Amino acid sequence: MPITTTPKIWMNGSLVDWADAKVHVLTHTLHYGTGTFEGIRAYETDNGPAIFRLTDHIKRLHNSAKILGMPMPYSVDELVAATKETVRSTGLASCYVRPLAYYGYGEMGLNTAVQG
Repeated sequence: MPITTTPKIWMNGSLVDWADAKVHVLTHTLHYGTGTFEGIRAYETDNGPAIFRLTDHIKRLHNSAKILGMPMPYSVDELVAATKETVRSTGLASCYVRPLAYYGYGEMGLNTAVQG
C-alpha cells in the first residue's frame, strides 16, 4: 500500500510537519526491536472518517508497553484525543493509523531500564 503523505504527523505530543518527523539512528528500538505498535483503520462515512475501535486499540498499545516495562508519557485518553486530532488534520476521507511507542536513543545495550 503506497503511503499518502499529509501536511502533519503527530510525534512526541504535537503535530509536526511530515518531513520533520524523524528519529535518531541510535534509537534503541531500531537496534533491538523493543517497541510496540497498533494498526488502526479510519473508515469513510457520511460524517467524516470513523476510527474503528480506537480506545480498544490504544488500551492494547498501553498494555503492550506495560509488558515491555516501557513508560508511556501519554494516557489512553490523551492518545485517543491525539489520534482524532491527527486524523482530522489529514483531510483524508479514510486512512490507516499506525501509533508507535519506542525507546529513543540514550544508552546502547539490552537494559531498557536506562532508556528514555
